[in-house]
Amino acid sequence: MSLQTTIKDSIKDAMKNKDMARLMTLRGISSAMTNEAVNLGKGPQGELSDEEVVALITREAKRRKDSISQYTEGGREDLAADEKAELAVLEEFLPTMMTLDEIRPIAEAKKAEMGADSSKIGQLVGAVMKDLKGKANGDDVKAVVESLF
Repeated sequence: MSLQTTIKDSIKDAMKNKDMARLMTLRGISSAMTNEAVNLGKGPQGELSDEEVVALITREAKRRKDSISQYTEGGREDLAADEKAELAVLEEFLPTMMTLDEIRPIAEAKKAEMGADSSKIGQLVGAVMKDLKGKANGDDVKAVVESLF
């Protein structure tokens, strides 16, 4: 079962359970998936791959995290709480992120393969991120790569 189908089934469950906060978040994801399919030339009924859906949900989660920090800085804890609830729903559909200890051997191998020195930190971070394809947080990868030099 594709991730897109799982999300659509979750919308039905949220409707049955009358969970409005979850329902609104899932409908937002569904709408974003439709927009993404149209942007990719697949049409409004087009099926996205699981990788495309994960990338989309990751972008949406990042937006929520940014909103949470801005609302918290602005003293609007009520709005931050709403964003946190939406983020929790989004994170249900994201794969588990790798830890720093899991990223380190991959980064070390890529460093040796590229023969990278401290002037090529950015290239090394990009290469490791490409290998991990959404399995690790970019900030964590950057921290691991910087610790190698």
